[in-house]
Amino acid sequence: MIYSVTGVSGGTEYLGLSAVDWISFLIVWFFHIVIFWRGMNWVETFLNIAGPFVYLVMIGLVIVLWQRSDGQLLEATATIFANPEGTFWSEAKGFIAIVGTMVAYFAAVMINFSDFSRYAKDKKTMILGNLWGLPFNMILFSALALLTTGGAAVVFGEEIINPTEIVERTDSVLLGIIAAITFFAATVGINLVANFIPAVNGIANLSPDRISFRKAGLITSFFALVIGGLWVSFISQVGIGGFVNTLGAVLAPIFGIMIVDYYAHRKQQLIEADLYNMDGGIYHYDNGWNSAAVKAFGAAAIFSVVTVWVPWFSVLSGFNWVIGAVLGGVIYNAIAKKPA
Repeated sequence: MIYSVTGVSGGTEYLGLSAVDWISFLIVWFFHIVIFWRGMNWVETFLNIAGPFVYLVMIGLVIVLWQRSDGQLLEATATIFANPEGTFWSEAKGFIAIVGTMVAYFAAVMINFSDFSRYAKDKKTMILGNLWGLPFNMILFSALALLTTGGAAVVFGEEIINPTEIVERTDSVLLGIIAAITFFAATVGINLVANFIPAVNGIANLSPDRISFRKAGLITSFFALVIGGLWVSFISQVGIGGFVNTLGAVLAPIFGIMIVDYYAHRKQQLIEADLYNMDGGIYHYDNGWNSAAVKAFGAAAIFSVVTVWVPWFSVLSGFNWVIGAVLGGVIYNAIAKKPA
């Protein structure tokens, strides 16, 4: 937005970012702190505003491209990703890989689902919210993204999948400003849900009597500042993709174990008092360790990580998260004792 309004160029860069880039980064970083400092009610309000606003801009972008494409948008959308040399197996393999990626993306967030589900009015409301927020939302947003890509191919003569680049090509300052505000809201909203709040709760739970929610938020913000500031110049250049894939492969068995334990073994029944009993109770296991879960996690995580780094298993690289989750759940189900 700063570039669109002022027309300034990038200028001298420091750690891979120009002065405008640093200003933008710090504004977004500070806005995260402002939102979380006000409490979860502010987070909820912001997300309720940001979500619909993103859709309004995406729909507006589709309308602009529709008008400029002279009615060829739908035709381009139907053929833009078609592969003339594709076979049934190659298409099926690609579809399964995409589904696996989507499952992995949302299932990773599920590990921290209680950070937000605790604020639901009741179970029915939580299920309804997830129904609208996951399958319906993904179908609608995917359709809008496909239409914008198809429209860009007609209007600009090339396939552009980044909406920010499409907005830049329209040469509209007004649309650029609106889009910048939208992408700002979307970025903050996604980071709060997927990255910031889970990290804050995790750090606070390390020592609840010493680390408050706000103090944990400041600690998280400090790490975010360091990682974000060094991302372009250093972190993204040292194989961050391998690190992220490895982290996902390690987390996958935890998800599988949790699902099997809660749904298959405990039949969705928990004893709340024992959850907070540090001296005993059914969840104390072997001096605080669930040996069956540890063994299942270790075995599944090793194989899942191998699919990331060993070239011979490269054919499974798109499915390492799903493989890890399934293996973790299956092994745990086989060796764990079911509650009486």
